[in-house]
Amino acid sequence: MLDAVVVGAGPNGLTAAVELARRGFSVALFEAKSTVGGGARTEELTLPGFRHDPCSAAHPLAINSPAFRALPLDRYGLEWLHAELPMAHPFLDGTAAVLSRSVAETAASFGPRDAGAYRRLVEPFLAHWDTLVRDFMSLPLTALPRDPVTLARFGLAGLPPATWLLRRFKDERAKALFAGLVAHVIAPLDGLATGAVGLVFALAAHARGWPVPRGGSQAISDALASCLRDLGGAVHTDYEIKRLDDLPPARAYVFDTSPTALARIAGFGDHYAHYRYGPSVFKIDYALDGPVPWTAPEARAAGTVQIGASQAEISTALRAVSREGRAPDRPFLITVQPSVADPTRAPEGKHVFWAYGHVPNGWSGDLTDAMERQLERFAPGFRDRVLARAVAGPAELAAHNANYVGGDIACGAASGLQLLLRPRLSLFPYHTPHPAVFICSSATPPGPGVHGMSGHNAAKAVWRRLRQT
Repeated sequence: MLDAVVVGAGPNGLTAAVELARRGFSVALFEAKSTVGGGARTEELTLPGFRHDPCSAAHPLAINSPAFRALPLDRYGLEWLHAELPMAHPFLDGTAAVLSRSVAETAASFGPRDAGAYRRLVEPFLAHWDTLVRDFMSLPLTALPRDPVTLARFGLAGLPPATWLLRRFKDERAKALFAGLVAHVIAPLDGLATGAVGLVFALAAHARGWPVPRGGSQAISDALASCLRDLGGAVHTDYEIKRLDDLPPARAYVFDTSPTALARIAGFGDHYAHYRYGPSVFKIDYALDGPVPWTAPEARAAGTVQIGASQAEISTALRAVSREGRAPDRPFLITVQPSVADPTRAPEGKHVFWAYGHVPNGWSGDLTDAMERQLERFAPGFRDRVLARAVAGPAELAAHNANYVGGDIACGAASGLQLLLRPRLSLFPYHTPHPAVFICSSATPPGPGVHGMSGHNAAKAVWRRLRQT
């Protein structure tokens, strides 16, 4: 009998398996797809020689993850590459605000009226970043904060809605960039704890940047899988699980799946019936004949570029998707240009480019024209650079990764109390109705993103049980 079986080889499932194997437990991991990775994969989606990331591409949370930083992933081929700027937010006048590794450079891009306010906001937290990130991403209630004072200050700033935090700024440049950071979790700006979302992304950039892995996001997953095998764990791909009886006998079962899938496989009935899935994205991967012709020079040097002309435009787009159930006329876009930092991702002189806009869960329309009209506002002539495009709406995203229910890449709405308390209101979020079954996906704290901390935290709960029994 195995000590633990892990179902799902996304970053959280892989991390959970590695953490258990590191502590001497016998572990086997099962993945329905032919390769490991979940939301961290790399494929030739458009043309030969163009290597795209079907989901995650830039990784501010991965490079800052306490779980990943504790593992020798560089030994297994993971190398982080940085663009000159982590992120840029261009405007229609050809200028841009930037999120730089330097707080001073970032503040200066906002203009004199907001530079001081931004520095006063982030600098106290940045000085304690490594301790702070470990505190708010650790296992809830079972790990005492290492720096409770800083964590409490962060809570006071971040738990209120982002609209409160944005009142610190006077001009549009700072407001639009920060609103865009919050929009990464596809939640309205007036939602609970949305200020914390923007702060985390900003602090992560100042601490270690928003890099891409050399060769693509698959490098993260492959490094974790290689580490697991070296620790004696087994990895089985092309192995779909439909019920618990499909798995070998084990003392514990850990699921990197959606709560819906776990309830179906384990026979939990309506245990997660109140769990909400959020909006989806409409994603396009491009093969380009040259770099994106951004009007703003800063955008040409950035790994990630946010597209939203103003805080009001971003807020309108988020409200349309989250509250009105429709696709926005001018979608807020998150774009990544990996080949700015990693030329190996495309043939010489060519580029790969990744963009998505937000749409309602399960939406069946086509956002391509609206997205490209939005891109043309900030990069005139963009369409002339397109060699090929691979389009994925909610249905295609869900087919690619079963955790993306209705195309929800966060594996559950990241809004309201569910941003903090997922998948249920519980002191032990990784436990399930069965004492030997656990959940470790992005549906558990600390939530969505490629950081492995949900898997790390769930593994703690599992090894405590294994030691008790």
